[in-house]
Amino acid sequence: MSSFSLHKLCAHWRKVQPNLSVEIGKIKLKNPLIVASGTFGYAEEFKHLVDLRKIGAIITKTITLTPRKGNPPPRTVETPSGMLNSIGLENPGIEIFLKEKLPFLKKIGTPIIVSIMAETIDEFKELAKILDKTKGITAIELNLSCPNVRHSTNNVKLTAQDPKATYEAVEVARSQTNKTLIAKLSPNVTDITEIARVALSAGIDALSLVNTFFAMAIDIKTKSSVLGSVTGGLSGPAIKPMALYLVWQLYKEIKSPIIGGGGIMTAQDAIEFMLAGATAVTVGTANFINPRVSIEIIEDLRAYLIKNKIKDISALCGALKYDTKN
Repeated sequence: MSSFSLHKLCAHWRKVQPNLSVEIGKIKLKNPLIVASGTFGYAEEFKHLVDLRKIGAIITKTITLTPRKGNPPPRTVETPSGMLNSIGLENPGIEIFLKEKLPFLKKIGTPIIVSIMAETIDEFKELAKILDKTKGITAIELNLSCPNVRHSTNNVKLTAQDPKATYEAVEVARSQTNKTLIAKLSPNVTDITEIARVALSAGIDALSLVNTFFAMAIDIKTKSSVLGSVTGGLSGPAIKPMALYLVWQLYKEIKSPIIGGGGIMTAQDAIEFMLAGATAVTVGTANFINPRVSIEIIEDLRAYLIKNKIKDISALCGALKYDTKN
């Protein structure tokens, strides 16, 4: 084949290949697939199973200022079409994370989003300050909605259930960093748009939803909770219809990039979330079942776009057809 013919072939190939890249705040992802915090460890656990460079972005397991032992076992239990977990944010703390976990993450070449959680405003401030000065970190996710920890700074269980606490957490983190800030919201609220507006007014760049739903499982033989901490968070396909609704509800009311997730197992699930208004999607529980699921979804997304002659995946965002009077 002549160099001219090869050039024409390459040009044609580029034309038929759709654009999968998306933008979240200040960052550009090669595709909209993000692996969710707490379901992918610190990525090194998956290095022999997945080509980590192909993933749109990696969100680390949530990090706190000091080490956390987490909740008592049992910490996970399978439920119909889902999984309950009550890990309690077990992690080594920011110092060890930077020393032992981040070096590997920086070598991957995929955007790294560090998830952080704090029980006080001062802790959020310190974590954001430290990460702002750390190279190799693309964005920071504020985990305002983990259902498995208790906060000492307010009278509610979750920061994301309290508009004032949400505003303060986002505002103080924003004051310490110019990196893209993402707020992970809770579905366990009366009006998620209220919390979203507060987060945006405080300076957040993007919103991620949803975290897990409050749930529990009971052993009728022992008459006790299956989980060591009694309650936990429900994830997996069981929550997908509810998560999908919340993304759609938020998209109609809020003008902000939305990272949608909750029970995504296939490319079809991911497409549904994008049609509802998500710019990008997170895959969580599915990682435990099939470590390669993220790559398979990316490949299937590309195939869907080609089959339907869609040149840019961003065309899917918010493209749901419905009666606007409803």
